[in-house]
This record gives sequence, structure tokens and C-alpha cells, in this order.
Amino acid sequence: MKMSEGLHERRALKLSIAVTFLLAVVGIFFGLLSGSLAIVFDGMFNMVDTVMSVLALFVTRLLTSKGSRRFQYGYWHVEPMVLVLNGSILILLCTYALVNAIGSLMSGGHELNFDWAFAFALLVFFLSTGMYFYLIKENRNIKSEFLRLDIQSWLMSALISSSLLIAFGVAALLDGGAYGYFTPYIDPLILAILSACLIFIPMGAVRDAMRDIFRMAPLGLDEKIREFLDELTRQRGFKAYTSYVAKIGRAQFIEIHIVLPKGYPITSIDTLDEIRNEIAEAIGEDTPERWLTIAFTANENWI
Repeated sequence: MKMSEGLHERRALKLSIAVTFLLAVVGIFFGLLSGSLAIVFDGMFNMVDTVMSVLALFVTRLLTSKGSRRFQYGYWHVEPMVLVLNGSILILLCTYALVNAIGSLMSGGHELNFDWAFAFALLVFFLSTGMYFYLIKENRNIKSEFLRLDIQSWLMSALISSSLLIAFGVAALLDGGAYGYFTPYIDPLILAILSACLIFIPMGAVRDAMRDIFRMAPLGLDEKIREFLDELTRQRGFKAYTSYVAKIGRAQFIEIHIVLPKGYPITSIDTLDEIRNEIAEAIGEDTPERWLTIAFTANENWI
């Protein structure tokens, strides 16, 4: 990652952390004041997000630093581990909220102050929507997984608040009318629907991060490299080759071994470097996150 991109990423994360913490504190306060389980859930969701964003900020500093004698390939492996932890906690939080909501519905629901609830939902909606579009703009060039997950969190927050606005508005209209008996069920019903829907968003992030942790080859890149090497082998008369691809966080690790037939014409080391350059250009733009190794041998036992 370029230093300037790292600075932009950390600045965006710091702003996101500050706004998220503010909403977490205000959300828990308004939730208790209004008696809304859905708002308390939103506040707790934001509090967890704040803690994980602080951890993400620490990891981004590691990613822009050089490796050490112990971590000679850098700290790319830390990123998917944090993403799994973040997503897993959000999944547990959604599951807990869903169970509580079902329990509240079965016990007859509860009354709440719709004025306080509506005011909070309106505040969160505007802040969440603003942060969502701001982070999309910041991440357009950086392409940070942390910012992408943060963008998803703000989208989730905006969806929660917009749903709360609609539900609390409808509940306020029903309150005191012929359908007033239904208002105690509004809050737990909203919470049940939101938690059941939102649980799938962190699941996607956890799935992708687990692929990185287990070093599963990205199929698109693997097929691209193999197709090119098949053609290059036919053109240049190579005997055989092997290729290995892994993606860990933002880093790509590509290892290629080419078996040359005996007597293959090599006038100088420049001949091999020319082949390396051809392969590197075919793979795509060279970035600090890409580790490319291309080795040549005449003995198939080395591959």
C-alpha cells in the first residue's frame, strides 16, 4: 500500500470511529430513555463497530510498515483475522437481538416513547447516510477491505434508522386509535426483522476473510495465469511449469516454476529476465502488495 493511501485510509477510519462512538453513546441513551430495544440494539451495534474500527486502525498502521525479522512477508495475514473477528461479533450480536425480539413478541411486546425514538432515528439516518457516501468516495482509489466493511456497517446503520423512522412514524399514527393495541409489538417486530436480515451482511465478509486465512487460490487470477503460461509454454518451447497463487488480505503471492528443456538457448541472464517481464506484464499492474517469484530449472525434481 502506498503511504498516501494509508494516510487517507487512517483519516477516514478515525472520522468513522468518532461518529460511530457518538452514535453508540447517544443510541444507548435514547434507547433506554424511549424504552426501545431496537434503538438499544443499534447503539450496541455501533459500540461493537467502534471497538473493531479502532483495531482496524491499528492494523492499517501495520500494513503500511515494513516487515520484521519475524514477519518477513509483512503483516498482511492480520487483516483477514480482524475481519473474521469483526464479522463474527456482529453475527453473534444479530443472533442475540433476534432471540430477544422473539421473546419480547411472545410476551406481549412493550410500550415506548415514540417522540424520543423518532428523533433519534432521524439523527442516525442523516449521519449514517452521510458517512456511507463519504467512505465510498474515499475508498474508490484505496480499495481497502477495512473501509469496505465499514461502508457496509454504515449502510446497515442507515437501513436500520430508515426502518425505524417508518415504523415509529406508523406506530405514532396508530397509537390511541382503533389499532393502538398493536403498538407494543412494533419495536420488537422491527428488531426481529432487522437482525434477521442484517446477519447475512457480516456473513459475507467472514466468508471472504476465511478464504484468505486458508490461503484459497483466487480462481480468476489462477485461471488467468495458467491460460497465459499454457500459451507461453507452446510459444517458447518450455518443457513444463507449475504455478501457485494465494491471496492473504490485500497481498497476492504468486510463485511460478518453469522447466526448460536441455540445451534451451540462454545467451545471458537477460533472456530469463525478459521472460519474467513478459509474465509480470501479463499478470497485471505491479503493486507493493504483489509478491511474484519466477524460477527456472532444467530438473523437474525442483518443481
